[in-house]
Amino acid sequence: MAIRPFQSTLSLDRFVSFFRTPRSFSSSTTNFPVFPTFFRRRFAVSSSNSSPRPPHRSHPPPLPPSDTMALKIGKSTRRPGATSKARIYADINVVRPKEYWDYESLAIQWGEQDDYEVVREVGRGKYSEVFEGVHCTDNEKCVVKILKPVKKKKIKREIKILQNLCGGPNIVKLLDIVRDQQSKTPSLVFEYVNNTDFKVLYPTLSDYDIRYYIYELLKALDYCHSQGIMHRDVKPHNVMIDHEQRKLRLIDWGLAEFYHPGKEYNVRVSSRYFKGPELLVDLQDYDYSLDLWSLGCMVAGMIFQKEPFFYGHDNYDQLVKIAKVLGSDELNAYLNKYRIELDPQFAVLVGRNGRRPWAKFINRNNHHLAVPEAIDFVDKLLQFDHQERPTAKEAMAHPYFNPVRNAESSTTRAH
Repeated sequence: MAIRPFQSTLSLDRFVSFFRTPRSFSSSTTNFPVFPTFFRRRFAVSSSNSSPRPPHRSHPPPLPPSDTMALKIGKSTRRPGATSKARIYADINVVRPKEYWDYESLAIQWGEQDDYEVVREVGRGKYSEVFEGVHCTDNEKCVVKILKPVKKKKIKREIKILQNLCGGPNIVKLLDIVRDQQSKTPSLVFEYVNNTDFKVLYPTLSDYDIRYYIYELLKALDYCHSQGIMHRDVKPHNVMIDHEQRKLRLIDWGLAEFYHPGKEYNVRVSSRYFKGPELLVDLQDYDYSLDLWSLGCMVAGMIFQKEPFFYGHDNYDQLVKIAKVLGSDELNAYLNKYRIELDPQFAVLVGRNGRRPWAKFINRNNHHLAVPEAIDFVDKLLQFDHQERPTAKEAMAHPYFNPVRNAESSTTRAH
């Protein structure tokens, strides 16, 4: 789901040909197909004028193969009698009418694709390619997300969730839904955010900046949770920040889902480095608290300047890496509480590890960010037991955000 590099089976020319050719371009100057040539020229120009970017790679280079590669590890098993339910906002979709959450019955109202032109590619993902675009009538910038072939149900879910959340704090705004008349390829059109790549931005952020942006992200999470929706893919790639405007938007709702108490969900969501333990041990009745774990991984990466913070080379190794920090005794207590048994080979891999003190991650390069309140905040988020993590609203009340709340109060009083 993430907007990250990958080998697409669909050519760039095939995608961008769905959109109209800008009026300013003359086809008489080239033998190439009109629009792709324009795209390549515009991209070359705009790339040189944009903010510096690291190499086009979303994740660190692959780790060498380990013992897990040769093992056939089975799924975890769970004995009955230890169900889980969200501590907050559990019944939102129980009390709301079916039309609110029944995305399969959504009738999509298609806009006019010819109203938009694409300018340059800004990202790629498993399910989409994303472009900076422009609305032809008023020349307003936008973002065009061209969806790859996927189940119609998944597209409807993303659209319904975006419509339900429209206008919420720091939620990216869906402007239009369009479709190519011939290929029927759908595209989502969003508000434009002048984002700086997180690998460039995060190392420059001050202690206050991190507090401020995480607080803004928590506003978005509390809002979507209050509307009965889990994001399920919180990570730096999906948090757009216009640092000059101090504006943040939570994007990419393609993996988001409506929360229904007692429902068993797919554990193959979220990106590896941000997957909560519940996903890694196949606990399917998870809830909004999954997003708080992912947020904790983000914050830990930012304050310790270690990205990603938990760096596993596969899903099994991801849990091993987590246990080496939080301790295997804590993991076993979690498994026992929810009556989960790991595959014996998986249990051997996890092994026995003591809890590693957070102070061990502090060094001279990050000590100005890894202050006591920050470490306490991370400690509360990164709990094996999802029910022990703070909710987004509780997290916003943590002392770590006192300076941000004080600044907000001052601004409110000034107005």
